Amino acid sequence: MLKGIDLAVAQGELVFIIGPSGSGKSTLLRCCNRLEEPTSGSVVVDGTDITRPDVDLNRVRQKIGMVFQSFNLYPHMNALGNVTLALRKVQGLGRAEAEAQGMAALTRVGLAEKARAYPNELSGGQQQRVAIARALALEPKILLFDEPTSALDPELVGSVLKVMRELRESGMTMVVVSHEMQFARAAADRVVFMDGGVILEQGRPEKIFSRPDHARVGEFVARIASHQ
Repeated sequence: MLKGIDLAVAQGELVFIIGPSGSGKSTLLRCCNRLEEPTSGSVVVDGTDITRPDVDLNRVRQKIGMVFQSFNLYPHMNALGNVTLALRKVQGLGRAEAEAQGMAALTRVGLAEKARAYPNELSGGQQQRVAIARALALEPKILLFDEPTSALDPELVGSVLKVMRELRESGMTMVVVSHEMQFARAAADRVVFMDGGVILEQGRPEKIFSRPDHARVGEFVARIASHQ
């Protein structure tokens, strides 16, 4: 349960949310595109309060890409089919236009040559990159990542983090829930530590990882670092 969260994310910023299991990280992320319904307060994305009752959620969710821990790909569709499905169903694009946009998105994640491959022919890292391409194809204003590497074998994590780093360099606004502390230290603009449904501390990575104000933050970071 979240308790009075107040968080603003600037355009082009990469915000990393860390904290113990059950601290509310994923719930916060899911409130950002109303997969979870906040009981009070508001969520404003690109100037629109998306908690208003008259808001068009489909339009809103085209602006907010989401990448999950499980890849959620359709097994009976190849990579390009998975990426173009929303372009055709949600945006109403014709096949040729959707496939051109889909190929551009697959190219961005380094998988153009796997466009015709089915999910069971791809590694976990490749499947997650297809899921990122699917989110990118809708040209969102912000990308939300919920533990994007936790289901991957360790040697496949790097390929996903590389794509995320390139997205950050291209100016994509990103909010990431993850335990990849080295990536957070290297790439994040800001790290937010949550515990018990509240934001306990936030700041630059070097501050949170090296000189946190709260002992709880220091304990958590040290424990995670010892396992990585």
